[in-house]
Amino acid sequence: MEEDNWATPLSQCPRDLLSDDRRVEYLNYGVPLYKAALKGDWEAANQIHFTHQHCFATKITRQGDTALHIAAIAKRTDFVVKLVALMVQDRCTHLLFLRNNNGNTALCLAAASGTVEIAKVMVEADESLLEIPGNTSGLTPLHMAALLGHREMVKYLLRLTQDRLSYEECCAIFITTINSDLYDIALVMLSGNEQLVMARDEATQDDDGHINIGETPLHVLAKKSVKSSATSLSNCCTIFKRGRRRSRHKEVPLQHIGLELVERLWELILRKNQDEIDRLMGQPWQVIFVAVEVGNVEFVTTLLRAYPDLIWKLNDKHLSIFHVAVIHRQEKIFRLIYEIGAIKDLLAAYLETDTNNNILHLAAMLPSSDRLNCISGAALQMQREMLWFKEVEDLVMPQFAEVQNSAGKTPLTLFTEQHKDLRAAGEEWMRKTASSCSVVATLIASAVFGFLLKVPRNNAESLVNPLSYSGWYLVFAISDSLSLITSTASTLMFLSILISTYAEKDFLDSLPRKLIIGLVLLFLSIVFITFTTTFHIIFNQGWPWFGIIVLVFITIILFTTQELSLMWEVFSSTFGSSSIFKSPTPTLF
Repeated sequence: MEEDNWATPLSQCPRDLLSDDRRVEYLNYGVPLYKAALKGDWEAANQIHFTHQHCFATKITRQGDTALHIAAIAKRTDFVVKLVALMVQDRCTHLLFLRNNNGNTALCLAAASGTVEIAKVMVEADESLLEIPGNTSGLTPLHMAALLGHREMVKYLLRLTQDRLSYEECCAIFITTINSDLYDIALVMLSGNEQLVMARDEATQDDDGHINIGETPLHVLAKKSVKSSATSLSNCCTIFKRGRRRSRHKEVPLQHIGLELVERLWELILRKNQDEIDRLMGQPWQVIFVAVEVGNVEFVTTLLRAYPDLIWKLNDKHLSIFHVAVIHRQEKIFRLIYEIGAIKDLLAAYLETDTNNNILHLAAMLPSSDRLNCISGAALQMQREMLWFKEVEDLVMPQFAEVQNSAGKTPLTLFTEQHKDLRAAGEEWMRKTASSCSVVATLIASAVFGFLLKVPRNNAESLVNPLSYSGWYLVFAISDSLSLITSTASTLMFLSILISTYAEKDFLDSLPRKLIIGLVLLFLSIVFITFTTTFHIIFNQGWPWFGIIVLVFITIILFTTQELSLMWEVFSSTFGSSSIFKSPTPTLF
């Protein structure tokens, strides 16, 4: 192939094949080349190149992408390898620097796709591509890969560029890796440069024109759970092979690496003087309180173990971390209060500024909808709210229940006022559930009573073994009777729910227990009537009616599945919720 038989200087390359005056050319080879690059069909693309020597230098999409851009983002490795080899052979590597309308080179798109092999081919052709920013924000390929969480791509690009990065670029990459849950890479970066503990994200400006200082790595980690890693399960498991030792980062589950990162950052911060610590911890917002708000218990316990004095920290409303945990219904954080002994009595005594709400008042207030909706069903939500109020009430001194806030309301008065709508919704949910289930229970009772009136006695003489028939008849009679008893009892239990007063305290234990008992009895009645129906059909109609039995079973299974799901939800909420404030093992000290 001649050296310049297809490549032209960048300034002479066709720039807009989709313009109206070039529509024919676009249809002739632009569309086929687009399809070939998208599918990775090098043979088809090479044929187009022979007849249109400028095709690989031409932008063939509205976004200004060339064939190399398309193949890179489509992860067509073989296509890219051959195309880049052709560029190198014909000394046209300048085409690697072509940008689309968004300012991205093909390497930027390869970094965004996470395909390391494609990036390697381009970098080996011209390593200066690593320094070419893309995107309208001027992000480098490394930054784009980190932003999208491509771990292997970040490792590869970081290894090539870490010595060239400025401190500002290094800080930006470091913060981005934490945001993308690439904790192992962030830990490696921190080990190489401890000054990254002082890194801050880009400052922002709110609607009022106020400049908000950027977040530190610890602020970023506070807002998320370090267990929410974006890796596959295989990366979180310890793998051992005989005769071979794995690296540390492959052996340790990634959530432990996240905790190790928190510990390391906190250790470096504690080496600073108090003014620097206060500035790092308190700007743009107080780290530990945001961690409490989102329920990041691993983060909170890590900080408290290393610096127990943080437990006395108060926010701008004069509230401790346990007050904030109550407001945001973070039970895993709140139960740490049982591990600090008599200190809890002192912390619980703090009052909220302006409102004079004590911690029991805070438990009486309705939480945000996202926390409330963690429990499905208004009745179960009301149950959980009552559980929180009772737990805090048992924790504090009795006089807390009688103290009035600035509005002259006691905690119980505030609870009733705040939960009025939720109580009404819970009543409606409970009534509808009980009403629907009672209809089914009544139908079952009617059916089994009808079976008792149609006992298959006339078939006794036609059976080969009357004694065997008598045994089966006894089983039928017992099953039918049990189904009648359980369905009737279930109906009565649901009736007691319907006539309940629906007081707030009823949602804590009485109503859920009645619902559970009613659902269990209904389930048993379904089991018994299933056997009764099968027995009745076989002994009266014979085995040819077996298909009907199958249909009956399918219908019953479908209904039972739904009922069991509801029963388990109510059961776990009623009997499992009592332990949510009790940790099986100490987690703080």
